[in-house]
Amino acid sequence: MKLGIVGLPNVGKSTLFNSLTSAGAESANYPFCTIDPNVGIVTVPDERLKLLGDFYHSKKVTPAVIEFVDIAGLVKGASKGEGLGNQFLANIREVDAIVHVVRCFEDSNVIHVDGSIDPLRDIETINLELIFSDLEILERRIAKVGKTARMDKNAAKEQELLQKIKAHLEDGKMAITFEPANDDEAEFLQTYNLLTGKPVIYAANVSEDDLADDGASNPYVAQVKKFADEQGSEMFVICAQIEQEIAELDEEEKKMFLEDLGLAEPGLNKLVTASYRLLGLMSFLTSGEDETRAWTIRIGTKAPQAAGKIHTDFERGFIKAEVVNYRDLLDCGSYAGAREKGLVRMEGKDYVVQDGDVILFRFNV
Repeated sequence: MKLGIVGLPNVGKSTLFNSLTSAGAESANYPFCTIDPNVGIVTVPDERLKLLGDFYHSKKVTPAVIEFVDIAGLVKGASKGEGLGNQFLANIREVDAIVHVVRCFEDSNVIHVDGSIDPLRDIETINLELIFSDLEILERRIAKVGKTARMDKNAAKEQELLQKIKAHLEDGKMAITFEPANDDEAEFLQTYNLLTGKPVIYAANVSEDDLADDGASNPYVAQVKKFADEQGSEMFVICAQIEQEIAELDEEEKKMFLEDLGLAEPGLNKLVTASYRLLGLMSFLTSGEDETRAWTIRIGTKAPQAAGKIHTDFERGFIKAEVVNYRDLLDCGSYAGAREKGLVRMEGKDYVVQDGDVILFRFNV
């Protein structure tokens, strides 16, 4: 899973990226301090892995990972090449989802590119640039398809769809809110890889003072939440500066710091949860003496396809899956104990894998 962190200059993108990845990406109080996208790999927090790793005395514990890309700040006119616009737009096309950082804090020492704090204006600025970029792509595609539309029924259908999507974007709406009329339209829409068709998580970046009530008393946060709800997007509150401080602490210090702030968990956990929920993802687990590992799959994935995440041979030669819930396994004290209680199930090709399943796949190639 690859997430692109975007936003206007000086809203806290690189600071958030640093806190997530501890990669030391450059962060400074001037526009375009991020020129090339910084990339960092973040492990997905999952307490189940440690429990299972201890249970089996595993030699190795391997969590799921998310790739974060810190993309250059966007300004008005980016779709026409202003600032680093063209480079920004090319980078964002490569991600699975967008983490849109929105400034919801006042600080005279941190320059805002538009001179004042207005999260909805900031969101609109970026969304309009994404829309303009998508319209260019659609217009080029319309011109190409139009050459054969009179003689080719499929081309004619696609041309009709392209015109509908174009009208939708021209109304200021994002492609992700466009509802295809049928499966054919849905397939066509996917192939365009539109920027406005990517799922979005809005990160409301607040001051430390707003963390105590999770931004509930911050009017800017309320505006972002309302907008995200209307778009069917995820939203979470974070203080990027505090997250960067947390990232520099060891586990014991981190726990104490979070307690002092009245926080149950760091912002990374919120972001991962929101990302998984937005993209419809979950994890199943494999565990033993050699390795305990989390595997990320889409919700609704059947056993053979889940096996294929480990190795294509597992899917090709799938016979059955031995499945037990991780909590049942731990509570029983041993795999044999869970089997005796009937908690280990033999599942076939139609079994839909559940979050937290510990699975041993049987296959023959």
